[in-house]
Amino acid sequence: MKNRDMVLAALTSVVWGFAFVAVKFGLESFSPPQLTAARFLIACLPVFLVPRPPISWWSVVLIGLTLFAGQFLLLFFAYAQGMPPGLASVTQQMQVFFTVLLAAAFLREVPNLRQCIGMSVAFAGLALIGLTVGSDVTLLALGLALGGALSWAVGNVLVKRTANVPMFPLVVWCSLIPPAPAVFISRLYGRHAPFLQAATNASWLSIGAVVYLGGIATIFAYAAWGYLLQRYPAAVVAPFALIAPCTGVLASAVVFGEAFAPVRYAGMALILGGLAVTVLRR
Repeated sequence: MKNRDMVLAALTSVVWGFAFVAVKFGLESFSPPQLTAARFLIACLPVFLVPRPPISWWSVVLIGLTLFAGQFLLLFFAYAQGMPPGLASVTQQMQVFFTVLLAAAFLREVPNLRQCIGMSVAFAGLALIGLTVGSDVTLLALGLALGGALSWAVGNVLVKRTANVPMFPLVVWCSLIPPAPAVFISRLYGRHAPFLQAATNASWLSIGAVVYLGGIATIFAYAAWGYLLQRYPAAVVAPFALIAPCTGVLASAVVFGEAFAPVRYAGMALILGGLAVTVLRR
């Protein structure tokens, strides 16, 4: 990989890591479904300039509902239930292992020994984190976060079935899907001002977070990641994903003073270790 592309891969993962902190600021002015709608209203803006990818509308809807709507609605509701940003950035990496399991079940891609070892290590880490439930994190928050990771994994499998489709147009057109169900859920949620009122009264920090999530963490980051995946083997690009949770943990510690008990740090370390075993070559 060229040095320029290595920097781009690292920058993309750092952008995704800081997104977990930006969510916290966005939720100061928006409810979880409103933040989801706002994020993808920005992310879908290039739809007027980008042609629709060569897949059916049904595929666009399914990917939009799982990869984007389901993942971020559940994750943002986890935040609302007290999920800390640093812990969220690590638990979301469970999507890697969920993807491997779903691919084995539905695409008959049997995991190899290295992947099985990585998943075992990661699930041991998740069990350790589960032991800390009840202090600053509820079982509901952890369940919602893992539900978001599972939805992300389902979206990954659906994307995998649409081979040779350019990533950037796919991201833009699938971003059309989340705003409608998010706004509908927002009306049912009933614990926040209406969407337009919330947007009008939002703080500049929350508006900046929405722009970051929609414009940088979605449009730029997914486009850059797709560009890299088109130029290099996935095994070369995937290890850079390890930077995202590390960035999320460090950024949350600096910005919010987030600190955990040793048992939770051990669980997070096991998840990252399992991820490293799964995506890194010898």
